[in-house]
Amino acid sequence: MMTLPAWLTAVNFNADGLIPAIAQDHESGRILMMAWMNAESLQLTADTQTAVYFSRSRAKLWHKGESSGHTQRVHDIRLDCDADVIVLSVTQAGGIACHTGRESCFYQRLDLSGQTPEWQTVDKVIKDPAEIYHSNEVANPPPTNDATAHNSVSFDADANQAKADKTSILQQLDRVLAERKQADADSSYVASLYDKGLNKILEKVGEESTESIIAAKDFANCDENIDKSQYDEARSELIYEVADVWFHTLVGLAWFGIESDAVLNELGRRFGLSGIDEKAAR
Repeated sequence: MMTLPAWLTAVNFNADGLIPAIAQDHESGRILMMAWMNAESLQLTADTQTAVYFSRSRAKLWHKGESSGHTQRVHDIRLDCDADVIVLSVTQAGGIACHTGRESCFYQRLDLSGQTPEWQTVDKVIKDPAEIYHSNEVANPPPTNDATAHNSVSFDADANQAKADKTSILQQLDRVLAERKQADADSSYVASLYDKGLNKILEKVGEESTESIIAAKDFANCDENIDKSQYDEARSELIYEVADVWFHTLVGLAWFGIESDAVLNELGRRFGLSGIDEKAAR
């Protein structure tokens, strides 16, 4: 059993050794999500100044953004008067904390203006979950009545499970893109791209390519030994932007009815060939 430092012994963990942790935007003060922490994840969060939570469904630690790229840089950690709730003041990478692609997991508001109270969705989707996770399962999450960020825990876990079979991700994405081509423009980000046409898709490819170059330059200027937190954040940002380039390129290919296998086959053809041999084979 780990020996807790003095500051951790002051925390009132529940019978399962957990404590609810609320993530709040450092600049705006908006509540972004709620997840769970155990002693180890709370200590790691304090040590690394990045949010690390505990997944109850997987019974293991998970770093916020390990699947989505939407990491959280922690500026401040507070404990309430009963020592049984944590509040994290964070900078949210990508501006998206929720698995639905919204800024906050608390995007439903109870409308009390009518005779019967009714939940209304008041926040727009910033980014299509299919684009974030590149998974058909995550792109079509099951309905839930849980309006807290426990959803965020489960879907980062689901995305991690989807990564177990990496060879199928592109095929899953092919199916998602084919469906989005036929969908209503207002139904998702990808469907809206197809509705706007090829020029808009190519514009996004160029835009994301530029952002990946900027992210690479920023990462090149980071030193892990000087500022580990900045280094990790820049690394995550580069991966995030390159994923955007890949994704929008696949959106463009799908416009022409070309699936990812065609590119994989071409890469397979090139594998093991020298540059000169490859050119000669064209």
